[in-house]
Amino acid sequence: MNWVRALKFGLLLLAASLPAPAATGALDLLKSGRADDALRELQLRIQKNPADAEAFNLMGRVYFQLELWDDAIHAAEKSVELLPSSSEYHQWLGRAYGEKADSIGSFGAMSLVRKVKNEFERAVALDTRVANLSARADLAEFYIEAPGFMGGDKDKAADLAQFVMKYDAAQGHYIAARLAQERKDKAVAEQEYKAAIEASGNSAHSWINLASFYRKAGRHEDMESAVNRAVAAPAGNGISLFDGASLLLRDRRNFSGAIDMLHRYLALENQSEEGPAFVAHFLLGMLLEKQGDKQTAAKEYRAALAMASQYKKAQDALARVSR
Repeated sequence: MNWVRALKFGLLLLAASLPAPAATGALDLLKSGRADDALRELQLRIQKNPADAEAFNLMGRVYFQLELWDDAIHAAEKSVELLPSSSEYHQWLGRAYGEKADSIGSFGAMSLVRKVKNEFERAVALDTRVANLSARADLAEFYIEAPGFMGGDKDKAADLAQFVMKYDAAQGHYIAARLAQERKDKAVAEQEYKAAIEASGNSAHSWINLASFYRKAGRHEDMESAVNRAVAAPAGNGISLFDGASLLLRDRRNFSGAIDMLHRYLALENQSEEGPAFVAHFLLGMLLEKQGDKQTAAKEYRAALAMASQYKKAQDALARVSR
């Protein structure tokens, strides 16, 4: 199920464009990566009002950060049950189904893949005012990556790219880039990624997308250069510090630069839901561990678990360096 793995990075970056729900204590906790505190707050809300659809949506998003897919699905399903007219809630349910499908392998994922398609299509159908363009981007990603017998349809993805282009040129070019990339047309893909950068006003987000493309194409120096452009971009560079460090870690390049990016990210007054602070601490630990500094790595893993005690990756990493 390679399409689901490819979907994850795109969803993480595109989620920032979703309209935010009304400000709440739980939402602030979610955005700051304080998963344990957010769950406690949301559980209290649900105890007071079991029909609080927003609380279930936010809870699902916390579990999504924690990569607890069954819990994320359960909460997201409840939010959709309580407010079936919400485009965003269907979108998050589709994302949770997609991550669960990725975690269980291709054969067992087939029924979930159909659910992903249904939820994304429902999210788009409900968005009659075209206020949730990222639902169309998610659906386009599905059409691009899924095999035809499971609902993939590159022609539909191309149609969505053209539709989105009318409202958000940068996101439309991003979809076109992903489509060209899947069709193995690297020249057109690169051209579309660069068009997205221009249309976005040189946004950090668009530079990170180009960096991800370069990484997959094996153009490692270009990837690192694009990461540096993202971090230096004037149009918002907070989450780009997190995303850039993640790319450098996965590409096994410039660990010291990645460590600096994560320190800068954690020093910001506000982190992002798409880059939870506890995950930033975990990534710092991974980088330090790869540099041979297990003692400091353990401190970062503990910092992650202090915010998100159920985060299994940090649990396993701490156990590993503590042996």
